[in-house]
Amino acid sequence: MSDLLQVFVLMLVAYVSLGSLIAYFSRRYGVRSSRDYFVSGYKLGWFLASMTYAATTYSAFMMVGLVGLTYSSGVGALGFELAYLLVTVILLAVLGPTVWAMARERGWVSPSEMLSDLYESKLIGYVVVTIYLAAMIPYVTAQIVGVAAIFEGLGVGYEVGILVMSVLTLAWVVLAGMWSVATTDAYQGLWMLSAAVILVFLLLNQLIPSSGVTLNQVLKALSEKGLLGITGFWTPQTFLAYTIPWIFFAVTNPQVVVRLYVHKDLHSYKKSVLLFSVFGFLYTIAVVYVGLIVRGLTELGLFEVISRSDLVTPTLISRLHPALASFIYISILAAAVSTANSIILTVASSFVRDLIEKRGVGNVSVLKLSNTIVTLLTITSAYLAYIRLGFVVDLSVLTSVLLLPLAPVTIAALLMPRESKDCVMRRAALLSLLVGTFISFSFALVLGPRKTFLTSYYGLPVSALTLIITSAIMLSGYVISRLRKNKD
Repeated sequence: MSDLLQVFVLMLVAYVSLGSLIAYFSRRYGVRSSRDYFVSGYKLGWFLASMTYAATTYSAFMMVGLVGLTYSSGVGALGFELAYLLVTVILLAVLGPTVWAMARERGWVSPSEMLSDLYESKLIGYVVVTIYLAAMIPYVTAQIVGVAAIFEGLGVGYEVGILVMSVLTLAWVVLAGMWSVATTDAYQGLWMLSAAVILVFLLLNQLIPSSGVTLNQVLKALSEKGLLGITGFWTPQTFLAYTIPWIFFAVTNPQVVVRLYVHKDLHSYKKSVLLFSVFGFLYTIAVVYVGLIVRGLTELGLFEVISRSDLVTPTLISRLHPALASFIYISILAAAVSTANSIILTVASSFVRDLIEKRGVGNVSVLKLSNTIVTLLTITSAYLAYIRLGFVVDLSVLTSVLLLPLAPVTIAALLMPRESKDCVMRRAALLSLLVGTFISFSFALVLGPRKTFLTSYYGLPVSALTLIITSAIMLSGYVISRLRKNKD
């Protein structure tokens, strides 16, 4: 057994043991109803609330995907990611307090329940649950595949990676629902940020000096290649393709929407938004810096040329001390677990609230059913990862586009809660969801998910066209509704 493998296994055992203890002791907060299980009874303090939002939002894409994207496309990747963070903070500041207050007033537990209630339509709730299944389960599968690939690369085994990822995802949900997810998210979020900061420190203080160059020389090499400016990759169409789905992440992705419900009071909510902003900014800067430094060393001939962007981080890690390499590998696992179990918990909440609990099933039965649904969703994702269904992994790229039709529907309902109850608005919302989903799936079937994400028509990416069409439907519904009322 290699030194790296030995250290990795020891650190993995330590990570799992400590995380499991944290999840177990979170049971002291009590889980007696679906509200406790799915949204912690609206009792999370600012630290746990902000860390679970951050850890859930920033998946394994950051340390692997964004490092690679920065390496291949330059500092433009920072603009794309900071645009997401800025708009997310604005949405949290403008719409977040309204969502928090309405959730407590109306007892919302799932995002599909929120939309069903705002539009007074069970059908809309069912459609939203279906969209979640189509978009989110493949994304969970992609998280499992990513972790399994790391285990395979280390010589532990692909199947072992699936097992570890699936067991952690399941166990850290069923122990105490949102309480165990939030507490382990805080633990994992700190691990993720620490790994990124330590890696930057190592690059600046060890890898660059040991290569016989200075930071200024690295930056000069990047500047000469135009990588510190807008490269040819970041055309306006490409920037829009990456940015549009992500800037609405806070209102379209169920696992983050539900985190607006959980705060114990408004003061806690405001502090959590501030801490999330700091976390997101620091983590983004650190990750982008890693990608730029590695590319700069490549341009100086001190690091091998990497043709596949998703191999940048693994290649870099292979050069590090086994302890540090293992720490970073575990941070990627942590990011994947925090995202996966949050999605599983939220999708399960939509099933329970929209399809089961409102039919009068008792709390004890609901909690048992919740655990059963969480288990089934986890097993399904693990199986899809096991058979290595390539389309599922590709579909994860399209997840944000598939969820995009939820943006105008959600924003309209939150800004106009009274108008959303009108039958015309209700029909417009349903039509918007169906048309938007049809457009996304149609392009995916014809072009393939990855091409759908980047292909442009009339100078606009598919995501922009989807957003424009669905927004136009919602606006038409609002105008017709107002005309009808004025006529009456």
